[in-house]
Amino acid sequence: MVNALDVGLLLSLLDNTSLSNQQWEKLIQWELSDRQRAQAWGINQGNVGPRLRERVGWLRAIAPLHPTLPLPPGPIAVYLPLYWQLWLPLARTLKMARDQLHRPLIQGVLGVQGTGKTTLTLILQGILGVMGYRTAGLSIDDLYKTYSDRLHLRQVDPRLIWRGPPGTHDIDLGIATLDQVRQATPDQTVYLPQFDKSCHGGEGDRADPEPVQGVDILLFEGWFLGARPLKPEVFDHAPEPICTDADRQFARDINAQLAHYLPLWDRLDGLMVLCPEDYRISKTWRRQAEHQMKAQGKAGMSDTTIDAFVDYFWRSLHPELFLAALKGDREHVNLVVEIDCDRLPCAIYQP
Repeated sequence: MVNALDVGLLLSLLDNTSLSNQQWEKLIQWELSDRQRAQAWGINQGNVGPRLRERVGWLRAIAPLHPTLPLPPGPIAVYLPLYWQLWLPLARTLKMARDQLHRPLIQGVLGVQGTGKTTLTLILQGILGVMGYRTAGLSIDDLYKTYSDRLHLRQVDPRLIWRGPPGTHDIDLGIATLDQVRQATPDQTVYLPQFDKSCHGGEGDRADPEPVQGVDILLFEGWFLGARPLKPEVFDHAPEPICTDADRQFARDINAQLAHYLPLWDRLDGLMVLCPEDYRISKTWRRQAEHQMKAQGKAGMSDTTIDAFVDYFWRSLHPELFLAALKGDREHVNLVVEIDCDRLPCAIYQP
């Protein structure tokens, strides 16, 4: 577990207050107290002092940017633990990886529903911008097949009642886009696909691509991004809501679709897995989001519809199964961040 940070110490750093030797030692001991987290950030007894001083510098440089980040309104003090233990060291890790590549970095971010992966990528874009790196975001949702193609797909397989599961994306478009990003020179324009979910009564369709230039880091995120096929027999005794023979066949068929995504995943330079300590929390988060939308006068799903919606995706790719495999995948995953019910990190480690 990640120990509690002394927010007062962090506020002192933000106010340019010099810490006493005792206070500085307290900060160092916190950093080294979690061996897995320290290892994930490349911190050890020999470099912890310089690395923390560097982080202090970035914290002070980024503080003026805080009001512009896509976060619920609140003083920066509320978010200081996240800046210190996740956002800043993660941004530095991406910065260093980009410097070693000498070409654009493509970092994958997997996050199941409700984990805040899109918000995280936007925050990283802001922080990395202050660090001097042009960062762009791309979602697996931007690679959906066209509306007409998905209508045809549903006629072929009526089980695909919602867009989202493997098989509903244009993989060739994704491969071509990532290749263009990797190979682009600083003065070349790359066009990132975009998807408008409001088209065709919510069915969605392609929108005009976004032109970007000089991208240093591309953050590519999605709810199953980087997931790899599991052995079919895993589904013989799968967890709920994979309960019937039809459910198990659907799960096996969707699992088989993942093989087509492997060439796309091979374009990733790294993969971060952002996951709740208990995957079932994601259903609660989805309910909270819908309730907030309805409180604002917007359309939102009922709790019954939410349950059916989330269960559909759990039947297609069950998080208990594919997340467990990824959290131990040293070959393809470079960072795992487990979060609690408040979306705060409770474990940060490398597989």
